[in-house]
Amino acid sequence: MFSAGELVVYPAQGVGKVERIETQEIGGVATELIIVRILSNNVTLMVPVKNAKNVGLRGVYSAEQADEIRAYLQDRSDFTGYSGQNWNRRYREYSEKLKSSNLRDVAYVLKELILIGKDKELSFGERRLLEQAMGLISLELSFALGLTQAEVKKSIESLFADILHAKTSEDGPVGD
Repeated sequence: MFSAGELVVYPAQGVGKVERIETQEIGGVATELIIVRILSNNVTLMVPVKNAKNVGLRGVYSAEQADEIRAYLQDRSDFTGYSGQNWNRRYREYSEKLKSSNLRDVAYVLKELILIGKDKELSFGERRLLEQAMGLISLELSFALGLTQAEVKKSIESLFADILHAKTSEDGPVGD
């Protein structure tokens, strides 16, 4: 169970703070709700306590788990790329992974898109998914590691320095 003031993660939305837990009547039934304010966009979510686990609401990763995500991002052995897959199929797969409560799924999307961007120009939709994945990962890891989000982004970018540097020298700065 979560408590007021605790940092939590809501899939596809990111890190939020539990503002309070309250009971409201919904459809004539008293329902206990976790009220969460998402930090990145100030959106308020009301999550029924009994469904919190089903929707993937969880605590922020620990520093140890954050280090595991960084190691996963660095490991390129599972890179499949875009061989034979059309963009629509990849887009659906990546969108589903961004909704996952497992940060490793989000990291997979980030890693795949950065690596795909090494060989071809990313489409607008791909760049948008890349930015969403980077935002979700960098914000959570910033809380897990006690760093700023900018520091975490820079750290992640350094894991792909060989790729991002090559793109910068060819096309100008990446992500600007």
